[in-house]
Amino acid sequence: MPKSKRNRPVTLSKTKKKGREHKEAIVNAIRESAEKYSSVYAFSFENMRNLKFKEFREQLKSTSRFFLGSNKVMQVSLGRSAADEIIPGIQKVSKLLRGNSGLCFTNLPKEEIERLFNEYEEYDFARTGSIASEKVELKEGPLEQFTHEMEPFLRKQGMPVRLNKGVVELVSDFVVCEEGKPLSPESARTLRLLGIKMATFRLHLICRWSPEEFELYIERPDDDSA
Repeated sequence: MPKSKRNRPVTLSKTKKKGREHKEAIVNAIRESAEKYSSVYAFSFENMRNLKFKEFREQLKSTSRFFLGSNKVMQVSLGRSAADEIIPGIQKVSKLLRGNSGLCFTNLPKEEIERLFNEYEEYDFARTGSIASEKVELKEGPLEQFTHEMEPFLRKQGMPVRLNKGVVELVSDFVVCEEGKPLSPESARTLRLLGIKMATFRLHLICRWSPEEFELYIERPDDDSA
């Protein structure tokens, strides 16, 4: 009788090896970039949108290279102390990588990078758990922006609606979200339906390093947490 495949042991060595090789590739790429480009910036981000960030990165691909991911991997790549830093002084950047952080290696002038990062701002729909930036309240009456087919869906979002002669109608005032409070899944979906964008994807420069100088843009505690 053939052995059951269900009971066959599965080795995870390939998965572990792939993970290690991936980290090593990132480390090598960061170290090569540190040698290739004239300066490196650490930056933080809020309300990350992968597609928007890809577009931003594409604008600079001929002059710059970006890295996102594990802060510890990026720290190890640069060196976490004077004893293991790959270039003298670059461990100052490593110490500031924590939370939502990334690296930008570039040959662009300092003024150009500062302008690009400071001016960058993209609005998008907020996700579940995001903090509402304002109170949104719908008043009792017809909601003519919605078709009658959407009435059951709106009701599932907690909205007190009914159909009145084929028109979706609120039978009482309805608060979609309160300013300063986290968005529920229903609130996030309703805001999207209403076309209200509350999330702003921003990039913030933390510091700049070059062999000649180090500049701090945002004060951060000097510790080893990541």
